[in-house]
Amino acid sequence: MRMLAAALLIAGASIPAAETPRVAAVNNAAIVQGGNPAKLSAFGFFADAKAQRPASGVTPYRLNTPLWSDGSEKLRFVYVPAGKRALTNGDGLLNLPVGSALIKTFKLEGRLIETRVLLHRADGWVALPYQWNADQSDARLVLAGARLDARTPAGEAISYAIPNKNQCKECHALGGEVTPIGPKARNLSAAWLADFAKADKLDKVPKVTRRVPLWEDRDKVPVADAARGYLDANCAHCHNPQGAASNSGLFLAWEVTDRTMLGIGKRPVAAGRGSGGLEFGIVPGKPEQSILYHRMASLEGGVSMPEVGRASLDRDGLAVVHRWIEGLR
Repeated sequence: MRMLAAALLIAGASIPAAETPRVAAVNNAAIVQGGNPAKLSAFGFFADAKAQRPASGVTPYRLNTPLWSDGSEKLRFVYVPAGKRALTNGDGLLNLPVGSALIKTFKLEGRLIETRVLLHRADGWVALPYQWNADQSDARLVLAGARLDARTPAGEAISYAIPNKNQCKECHALGGEVTPIGPKARNLSAAWLADFAKADKLDKVPKVTRRVPLWEDRDKVPVADAARGYLDANCAHCHNPQGAASNSGLFLAWEVTDRTMLGIGKRPVAAGRGSGGLEFGIVPGKPEQSILYHRMASLEGGVSMPEVGRASLDRDGLAVVHRWIEGLR
């Protein structure tokens, strides 16, 4: 219970003074066996689904700088089965054992919209999307995806897209295999990692020499750190040597130091009309002449980046990247 309390505090959630003991248990068989449950409730991830109160053994977490998706609120949870531990991988992705699950719920306008799960089975990871019902009691599997009208926190009317099963692979496929992309040690707090290890869910506390900053601190940290953290979370899952955009030669992960790989003074090799007639990925000091910024600031099909997962512009993200490019020399 102490581990749960610490995790909830880090995740920004509140904890009742006298929390009712949770008796719900995760259905391990639903995670590891073949087949795709028609209802999210089949997994037993939540003691209270509507309140997103996790079942025993399911741990809330947050990312320091998260992927932006039309301003939706995201509730993240990780499950590692009893008797197993995740393994550290330097400051990179935690290596979660077979039987583990990652659960991410999206909320807009105060309502649960969808929950995406990543299940680690013996033959690899499986990604499944679930759409919440009207009374918020459960979510149903939508292998073909779904669309619904919604409003962003900024008040913009959008057609919100729940990805289909194949679209999940567009972001989660590294080297052709579905894999998690979010829980990297460098993008998790030191306190959360220590608590996860103390709960015997992680083999040791990883050493992180340079941690991605908290997004809400973006105006308090060096702009390069804020911008690079944003690009790592929003772009690097495709823009890396094993990702879907590997042919671009534009690599935006946190650890990349080569200026050309980051797009600085780099001519595009696979942008097509997405370049907008601009010559370089990044022109130091000139955001409006930089292809990277041009594509982030567009919603036009074939131009907009990221290609999926948004129907509106992230004004805060754009502002940070704009300031970073302005300061480059």
